[in-house]
Amino acid sequence: MDFTNNKTVNTRSTSNIYEQDDFEIIRRFNNGEESVFRVLVGKHKDKVRNLVYLTLGDAEFVDDISQDVFISVYHKLKDFRFESKFTTWLYRITVNKCRDYLRKKQVRSIFLPIEDTDTRYSSGSFSEDIDIPTLVRKAIEKLPEKLKVPLVLRDIEGYSYKEIADQLGCEVGTIKSRIFRARESLKFILEPYQKELKS
Repeated sequence: MDFTNNKTVNTRSTSNIYEQDDFEIIRRFNNGEESVFRVLVGKHKDKVRNLVYLTLGDAEFVDDISQDVFISVYHKLKDFRFESKFTTWLYRITVNKCRDYLRKKQVRSIFLPIEDTDTRYSSGSFSEDIDIPTLVRKAIEKLPEKLKVPLVLRDIEGYSYKEIADQLGCEVGTIKSRIFRARESLKFILEPYQKELKS
């Protein structure tokens, strides 16, 4: 099952389904109209892929993990209770898939030789054509997961504190605190590059 490819959906049979809200699409799916699932994927796959990429910083596995997310959604959708936004439920699954990946990666790293991955951030001379977006993304990668995910959801995806709290199962105050700490950590990590960031 490949839910994240670019195949188009036959909108003639779905009556402008892209304009319907998620709940209506889910109800149609649960009533046996399984073809509409691709529409649900089409509406949300880019945000899922962005969250996976920014959380893991590993482009190689974005498609695989995003595919796993939607396979999981496909099998669990009949259990969706309509008590929160679909995106809240979807992002919770995405975060859990990212956590699973990070756990496996951590286990694998025990058996790999240690490499000095921080040399690129040393205080040596900087290239004049430094790639700022890559620099910031690499800095975000250095954050602990509990700080990284709320920061990405707030500052990149644009979710409210309440929406993030719902997605991650935390209090709003906890989310605000973690985002503040994440921003302060980023300032510290990026301090050697202030000149480049302001230019």
